[in-house]
Amino acid sequence: MHLHIMGICGTFMGSLALLARELGHQVSGSDQHVYPPMSTQLAEAGITLMEGYHAHHLSPSPDLVVVGNALSRGNEEVEALLNSGIPYTSGAQWLAEHVLPGRRVIAVAGTHGKTTTASILAWLLESAGLAPGFLIGGVPRNFGFSARLGNAQAPFVVEADEYDTAFFDKRSKFVHYRPHIAILNNLEFDHADIFPDLAAIERQFHHLVRTVPSQGRLLVADEQPALERVLVQGAWTPVVHFGDQATSEWQLKLERADASRFQVIYSGDKHALGGGGQEEDGVVEWSLTGEHNARNALAALAAAHLCGVDLARGCAALARFETPRRRQEVRGEINGIQVIDDFAHHPTAIAATLKGLRATTTKGRLLAVIEPRSNTMRLGALRERLIESVADADSVFWFQPEGLDWSMEDLVASQEAHATLFSDVDTLVAAVVTQASPLDRIVVMSNGGFEGVHERLLAALAAASQEGA
Repeated sequence: MHLHIMGICGTFMGSLALLARELGHQVSGSDQHVYPPMSTQLAEAGITLMEGYHAHHLSPSPDLVVVGNALSRGNEEVEALLNSGIPYTSGAQWLAEHVLPGRRVIAVAGTHGKTTTASILAWLLESAGLAPGFLIGGVPRNFGFSARLGNAQAPFVVEADEYDTAFFDKRSKFVHYRPHIAILNNLEFDHADIFPDLAAIERQFHHLVRTVPSQGRLLVADEQPALERVLVQGAWTPVVHFGDQATSEWQLKLERADASRFQVIYSGDKHALGGGGQEEDGVVEWSLTGEHNARNALAALAAAHLCGVDLARGCAALARFETPRRRQEVRGEINGIQVIDDFAHHPTAIAATLKGLRATTTKGRLLAVIEPRSNTMRLGALRERLIESVADADSVFWFQPEGLDWSMEDLVASQEAHATLFSDVDTLVAAVVTQASPLDRIVVMSNGGFEGVHERLLAALAAASQEGA
């Protein structure tokens, strides 16, 4: 069967394309923005990529078109599809119908940490010899690709997004997945382009909760008021909490301030047959930093434990875990200056990343380069919070992309000498390189390609280093 995927370079749709290819389908796809790492792994899988959205991409006619949620009526390729009569579906629906049936599905949901948590969980299951399937909205470096079918008898880990499904299906994508285990990491206001307020997102999370069977589990982060409001609406599945509260079944205790070493305490699942169980504990020492990542690991350990992975084995496997691409990923180091890439899409994510890096930046400065590119930040819904989100950075280089619905000038002015604003990437790169010194760390935060700023920074740093030699 020939599948054509519209929006194929999106993190979800690109992963879907890999699964379709693994199932033996001929796969092609189109997208407005084609950039690595997704474009690279798609090309390596033998998938045909087409730039832009045009009617001729549907000739010859594919057997089925899978439509990404970024496309809407009025798009040339969408209009051609509707007029052609070619069968079409959404990505979430195709996954639910062609990959997930018969699998023990573990859905990882939440405003932040989905990609990292899903990557950790897939690695824990892999390390235990279970050969899981997964679809992750990023590229886990322990695997080198964002999706695979895995063993048909093994669990399937899916990054479960609350964004809407398609222009013809406005439900959140995750309601299609029918998970046996659902991880609810956190919940804040996001996706201001489709949700009017936090309560609307809470309703979608409750729709997900309603689909989890009574013999499954809801793994819920503690100290999350919005998630507790979701559960108050009704939960028919045993709830297990994780976090740093003594009352949570899964608890972490930091042994280092940067969270690179922490203790895990499991008090037993009171919902299990026979009740309770013996308390277990373990210690994780790994390369990641930040309490938010420790909580991600805790959630993954809890889910893996439900799949038969003992705590000691899981903790040991975390020492070999590598961050997914674009999650605090070191892209290079020139003259003692690191360039780090991070997929920050929300003020809370920016703050968490900088806090974690600040704890490990004992020498040199922390320079933040930020593009507020997500739909929520483009609309300015959380712009006041952007000011406090960068408190841990020594200097901030803000980039105002085209299409931003608000001016960043007042935001930058409020930060005085701490921040500068740019609308041209070359000018931004030159300013960062001029300020950077050996032992500094430059962290670039955007959920897009950012005009290849990472490689441009590395090239400019290399050129500056040669000039100074």
